Amino acid sequence: MKSVALFGTIGSLVLGTLAAAPADGAETGLPAPAPKKISWGRCAPVEHLPAGVECGKVRVPLDYAHPEGKQIDLTVSRRRATGPARERQGALLYNPGGPGGSAMAFPMYGELPEWRRTARAYDFVGYAPRGVGRSAPLSCEDPEQSSKAPSDSPVHPSERFKQQKLKEAREYAEGCARRAGPALQHYNTLNNARDLEMLRAALGEKKLTFMGASYGTYLGAVYATLYPGHVRRMVFDSVVNPAPDHIWYRNNLEQNIAFEGRWLDWRTWVAKHHKRYRLGTTAEAVGKSYYRAAAQLRRKPAGGKVGPAQLQSAFLMAGYSDHYWPIRAAALSKYLKGNPKPLIAQAAPDPADAASKENGDAVYSAVECNDADWPRDWATWDRDNTIVSQVAPFETWDNAWMNLPCAFWPRPARAMQQRPLDVRTAPGALPPVLLLAAERDGATPYAGAQELHRRLAGSTLVTERDAGTHGIAFSENDCVNKYTEDYLLTGRVPARDAFCKPHKEPEPGEE
Repeated sequence: MKSVALFGTIGSLVLGTLAAAPADGAETGLPAPAPKKISWGRCAPVEHLPAGVECGKVRVPLDYAHPEGKQIDLTVSRRRATGPARERQGALLYNPGGPGGSAMAFPMYGELPEWRRTARAYDFVGYAPRGVGRSAPLSCEDPEQSSKAPSDSPVHPSERFKQQKLKEAREYAEGCARRAGPALQHYNTLNNARDLEMLRAALGEKKLTFMGASYGTYLGAVYATLYPGHVRRMVFDSVVNPAPDHIWYRNNLEQNIAFEGRWLDWRTWVAKHHKRYRLGTTAEAVGKSYYRAAAQLRRKPAGGKVGPAQLQSAFLMAGYSDHYWPIRAAALSKYLKGNPKPLIAQAAPDPADAASKENGDAVYSAVECNDADWPRDWATWDRDNTIVSQVAPFETWDNAWMNLPCAFWPRPARAMQQRPLDVRTAPGALPPVLLLAAERDGATPYAGAQELHRRLAGSTLVTERDAGTHGIAFSENDCVNKYTEDYLLTGRVPARDAFCKPHKEPEPGEE
């Protein structure tokens, strides 16, 4: 718990010195033609979905300011509720986050033990948001270019390295504009929320039952602000801070500090199991082992594919979920002992995933860059990330490089840009909604859940204490699962905010 307080204090002190990102004019809900009901049929082979899952399309306007203009199709999947008619409660629509994530496989969640009772009551409905998969897909560069390996990821980059990354970010933004053209400006959260309203109508649901994780919580919160009277039930799992001055530049800076806390959690766990991994008896010593591996990979990439950047990306997953702790520790230990095969298996890019990853990255960039204004001058980025990297070196610069195309985002798209919506609802405007958050979440710091809780009148927050897995609904904490299931099945929330003990840490033999 000391480390939570430590990083929270450092974070507020450091980020208090940073420049706030300015923003432009606002726009809210716009009317659109009523969509046709979905015509369900067999799923396309590319979706890799089994019999029992149906697929269809929903046609929506590319630009809601001109709803009769160009239309795009969103792909949708469904598995009907498994229970008898008397138990059924309609459709549960899911968004897994990103932005850039697809929920086309969500109908299969109903086969997992934790989800089965909920699957008796609801049709599980997934979809690919605009830009994702076959839903008017976006692309910004050749997938082979985006997945090139090995590559470097210095914790304290040189001026020469920074200039190279600036060049790459500029070229990436230009590629997005060239490939998408004027349509690029219409890939944003406000339009994603309007699409969600079109999906609700096309499903024939009078009100929306929705579950969003990570970015999906921000999408859901924007929807709830625009269409509060159309909300039935909502679960927000691992909550993004929706404050307009945090979308998205400041959120990413604060994310770096939170990930440093999770990096400490993993190193502390590995140190407790030194007899198994031989990576160090303290968190500091484990960190030195990691950076020794990074230095070796810089000199000689493992299998010609894994350099420091691939190592960092693989180990960042240990910040997202405890499930990765044993396998990452074992891979690092074996690599330093001369066996690179486990590390190559876990960290080397898979060519089969290149196109999907490039597509997801393109949608991520489009939505985040279009949603809000970003600093245009490199001096601001350099100053802010240098400051944060002094206390949170693990993820800071990699996160900066991921988002840096927003500094060069095409002017035509920015001319149509909106100020981030001031997410909030008045008392009584919404039915009860359920917020879930892990106290040490790195990807969506806990303060974000507290902020959304204040903004959504009548919401209830369930917290998993002293834990940091990103995405906790229907996972390994029975306490969290019970609150979530009870809410979806009955609409009841706890009488007051609730706290769950942390789930059990993984054992070192689970790799």
